[in-house]
Amino acid sequence: MKNQTYGYIRVSSRDQHEDRQRIVMQEAGVPIENVFMDKQSGKDFDRPGYRRVLKKLKPGDTLFIKSIDRLGRNYNEILEQWRVITKEKCAAIVVLDMPLLDTRQGRDLTGTLIADIVLQLLSYVAQTEREFIQQRQAEGIAAAKARGIKFGRPPRSLPPNFYEVYQSWRDKKISIDEAAKECGMPRSTFHDRAMAYENSIHPR
Repeated sequence: MKNQTYGYIRVSSRDQHEDRQRIVMQEAGVPIENVFMDKQSGKDFDRPGYRRVLKKLKPGDTLFIKSIDRLGRNYNEILEQWRVITKEKCAAIVVLDMPLLDTRQGRDLTGTLIADIVLQLLSYVAQTEREFIQQRQAEGIAAAKARGIKFGRPPRSLPPNFYEVYQSWRDKKISIDEAAKECGMPRSTFHDRAMAYENSIHPR
């Protein structure tokens, strides 16, 4: 049976680069029916499209991916999937944006060694870059919070009758359950908003 070529694409639900990856696969000569895709975050590596393409791979087949981070979430996962494909499946890998990572060429010991070294280096760089970006994001969020910038969904505006109901509750004319019901909000929400209002008019 003739050796097959396959392609694997992964994009997150927010990513708009699916078409670009498909075009790259077509330019590489991968039949459209042999392109498998997952449209989800790399946080969950148990991906149906990836599992299907792994089952398809036979010795001598070739798997095309656009970049090495399609193989895993971190350094160890990328190396493990590389091992599974090249050693267990005895298939070739072509990383389209890194010509040195093409195991169809140089299948002798030297070629394999060079590919493995380049892979480890690039995998390490990719993980380090992700960790650096996450660190910068965390530092940016911390700095913004220190400046008083709030994140998350803004609180819903108070109903028009809130202050009147609040005063009735504070005067013990109605219970907190009755107050929350009149304001159309859960008991805990009414209590939190009431405490926030009290703190604003009577700061500690």
